Amino acid sequence: MSRALVALALLAAGLLPLGLEAEGYAIHVLTLALLFAALGQAWNIVGGLANQMSLGHAAFFGIGAYAATILQIRFGLSPWLGLGVALVLGGLAAALISLPTMRLRGHYFALATLACGEVMRVIANTAAPLTGGPAGISVPFGAEGVWMMRFEGGRPIYWLMLGALVVVTAIFEVIRRGALGYRLRAVRENIAAAEAIGVDTARVKLQAAMISGALTAALGVLYAQFNFFFDPDTVFGVASISVRIALMAIIGGIGTAAGPILGALIVIPLEEFANAALSDRAAGLSQLVYGAVLIAMVLVEPRGLMALRHFWQRRPRRASA
Repeated sequence: MSRALVALALLAAGLLPLGLEAEGYAIHVLTLALLFAALGQAWNIVGGLANQMSLGHAAFFGIGAYAATILQIRFGLSPWLGLGVALVLGGLAAALISLPTMRLRGHYFALATLACGEVMRVIANTAAPLTGGPAGISVPFGAEGVWMMRFEGGRPIYWLMLGALVVVTAIFEVIRRGALGYRLRAVRENIAAAEAIGVDTARVKLQAAMISGALTAALGVLYAQFNFFFDPDTVFGVASISVRIALMAIIGGIGTAAGPILGALIVIPLEEFANAALSDRAAGLSQLVYGAVLIAMVLVEPRGLMALRHFWQRRPRRASA
């Protein structure tokens, strides 16, 4: 994609909320889509470039959300400072999880990371004096302003999520085009061959995991400021966070910068539309329709929707008369 097209897309995305109701449902859905696009991009660093199918990113997401909110409640710290703390904690948590699991592959790695996310959920549920336990925790209300991430209307938080997506995508692209990206792709293709040519596979996977975990934790801070209330089952949820994050990249196309963005812009509005239109018709109908559409997408193009851009290139041209 050319720089001109990227700039045009960013301009259109930045101007889009000006035509929407500031407190409306549409801007809420779009903001949520931008958040999960950024989360899918952060996951894409390990899941797309290194083919490490993590199902434990909810652990980092929840750590970031709780860290910034607790610091704001206990000490009155700005969420921006909490975001810095979340980056550090997310990276450290990713390192602690990666060290014992990095030699696992495939479904064994996925199950091990999933278990780590579940452990964090149980800890948050039992540490009620700190986290609020199952009752959840609320972001304290305060004066409006950028310093405390407190805005009037939905447009500023939309632009904040858009900026976060741009930053995370830029980091992904720098990694993908750099030496670390080449090493990660070597690990993805053949780990034995990568080690034979001198790639320190353990170090490479650890670096990718720490970057991905830190970014995911930072996005957890933005989610807390966007939603104002959350509980352990929400931010540490397997289906609601871990699987959902991976789904963005898988549906759109893993290993590509545009894949998680395309996936989120399709999956999140589809999910919200199914819930709004069908949830009152019959129990479970919205989830059934939503799941059926996702299955159809995967069956049409298992490599992700980004692979469809080559469809017309593969079609044979008619012979000229």
